[in-house]
Amino acid sequence: MTPQAFTDYYAVLGITPDAGTAEIKHAYRTKAKKLHPDLSGKDAEQFRLLNKAYKAVSDIRRKSFFDASFDVRYAGFGYTKPEPSFDYRIWLSQRHDEESRAKLIFWDLLHGREDDAVNLFKTVNRETPDFKMSAWFTREDFMDYGFILAEELVFRADFYDAALLLEQIILMEQRRPYFKHFFPEVTALARKILLFHTDGVIHAELALDLWERALEWGFPKKDEAAFLMKMAAAYEKLKDRPAASACLNEARRIHASLKIPAKLKHLV
Repeated sequence: MTPQAFTDYYAVLGITPDAGTAEIKHAYRTKAKKLHPDLSGKDAEQFRLLNKAYKAVSDIRRKSFFDASFDVRYAGFGYTKPEPSFDYRIWLSQRHDEESRAKLIFWDLLHGREDDAVNLFKTVNRETPDFKMSAWFTREDFMDYGFILAEELVFRADFYDAALLLEQIILMEQRRPYFKHFFPEVTALARKILLFHTDGVIHAELALDLWERALEWGFPKKDEAAFLMKMAAAYEKLKDRPAASACLNEARRIHASLKIPAKLKHLV
């Protein structure tokens, strides 16, 4: 495959060669909705070309990521890059340091082993509470692949872990934009978890932790008020009426037209 072919595939997706993984996925999803024969009535050949472009660009992206990962880690120690027969995944799986486990999570995530990636991520988080995957990758790579991992966690209903991962990405974006105009895709996923997959889904104390954290994530006031309303309802269930009242009053303060559920009106 020639470099010109690579350029053509980027053009098919409507992205530039320096696009991040999240941007690649977003572009693919957007065009897939327009070109899918069942939805658009258009020629299936365009959809097949789009799929081919997505696979080719994704393969290029992850190959460059893991090649660079190995080169940077070992170049300074006098090692040469292994022959093609070298199995990078086996090598990673035989090591138990945090760096190798973090890289194995992302390797599996990008090579069709999503279940393995999610299971290892949950295991490492359980065994090492202060584990930070972001410590072992560039900021951009962590944000790209961290978002994909968060999507996989949501797909498996691991909402709390997904939200904590998204929190890291959101706070990174606030400090220095990377996703830019694709950032709404990140916040939309976090918002979906906070509003629809938290109360009644995870333990009340964990739900309260997420809503309180989310007040620092830069959501619109209307969303913050909705989180506070949910916190009020949760505290009411826990028989902590002062905390419930405080949350409800704060929700009303930042969004005066917020509708108060009948079950909470006695707190006003």
